[in-house]
Amino acid sequence: MSIPVVPWQGHEPNARLDAILLRNEGPSREVVESVLSIIEAVRERGDEALCEFAAKFDGVTMSPEDLVVPRERLEELASGLDASLLHALERAADNIRAFHEHQKETGFRITSEDGVVLGTRVLPVGSAGLYVPGGTAAYPSSVLMNAVPALAAGVERLVAVTPPRALDRTPALAAALQIVGVDEVYAVGGAHAVAALAYGTESIKRVHKIVGPGNNWVATAKRLVFGAVGIDSFAGPSEVVVVADRSAKASWIAADLLAQAEHDTEAAAIAIVWDAAFATEIAQEVERQLALLPRREVAAESLRRFGAVFVCLGPDSACRLVNKLAPEHVELLTDDPAALEPRVQHAGALFLGPHTPEAVGDYYAGPNHVLPTSGTARFSSPLGVWDFVKRTSIIQYNAARLAEAGPDIVRLAEAEGLDAHARSVAVRLKDVSRE
Repeated sequence: MSIPVVPWQGHEPNARLDAILLRNEGPSREVVESVLSIIEAVRERGDEALCEFAAKFDGVTMSPEDLVVPRERLEELASGLDASLLHALERAADNIRAFHEHQKETGFRITSEDGVVLGTRVLPVGSAGLYVPGGTAAYPSSVLMNAVPALAAGVERLVAVTPPRALDRTPALAAALQIVGVDEVYAVGGAHAVAALAYGTESIKRVHKIVGPGNNWVATAKRLVFGAVGIDSFAGPSEVVVVADRSAKASWIAADLLAQAEHDTEAAAIAIVWDAAFATEIAQEVERQLALLPRREVAAESLRRFGAVFVCLGPDSACRLVNKLAPEHVELLTDDPAALEPRVQHAGALFLGPHTPEAVGDYYAGPNHVLPTSGTARFSSPLGVWDFVKRTSIIQYNAARLAEAGPDIVRLAEAEGLDAHARSVAVRLKDVSRE
């Protein structure tokens, strides 16, 4: 069987569960060292290094002038796209835009009766860089999901980087960039593209934040430049958990598991049920559908390493297991998903009911498909407008309020051994008392 059926009582050691929980161990030392050398080369030699790495990693000979993708080239590529696909992208963009408009923050100011002003000012980051993969993983939907919340936040400069030839191979990427209005695009990919966004080159002006998916080298580069710029997250391999009872169709559950498994060999596709016979039926259906899948080799390896159909004691036990996994995607395919929803405390996104497969959220519904992975849903959230803004605190005291609060502030500063802090208040109290 391609996917194992695994009993889970809730407390006993479970090798399969441990393998799933520990599958994202981060980059190897060799990858970190290689990426560091790439970053340093870009910092030192700018465009020259970008062109060298394009030849080395992409097999493309290019000059610095070739890094810039002209707006006319984007328009040309987008114009050749199938009309039905273009319309689907436009409708998806509309849904994503409408959803993220609701996430806008306005900040606030509070003026008390004694004239003190306190508040939070919310402003967009000045610029954001969007990494657009272009190899075996080329996702126009990710262009929409990363660009739309940035634009909704008010980011003035949005830059896209994508490997040479990516736009030619996947014109839908160009169409997605056109739909959201990103026309500062560079033909550069990999860790060196991340370095260029973080530190700048002769052709590429640095940005304030970098978002977007990528392979292990891209993800490692984002980790290493974090601090010089902001990033969206430390993303790990993708995962889905399908919680189901007998009201769900085994064929639908199997299809949803395979939709996740085809991503890559590190992906985790997990079902949780409380009926052993149903678990076996699901596993058999996965086996049947797997044989028909074009990416069956990738999916089979994913299922072999990290797939499972867990058999729990009941719905409560299933929800406890979901919370232990804290997965990226959770589907509740039960006769009453609304009853289970409050019990799931840790998940990147919840998909309720049999007619809401993960793909609805991946492409079309509106909420972001950039989600916390590898258990980070315990403390992280989906990408949103809030990732592209910064908050500034506003504080204004008057003389009377400082005179009242000043002695407390002096005592607190002195208790921490910061005498200059205390003095900065004390000198004002002294002067105010003379007025």
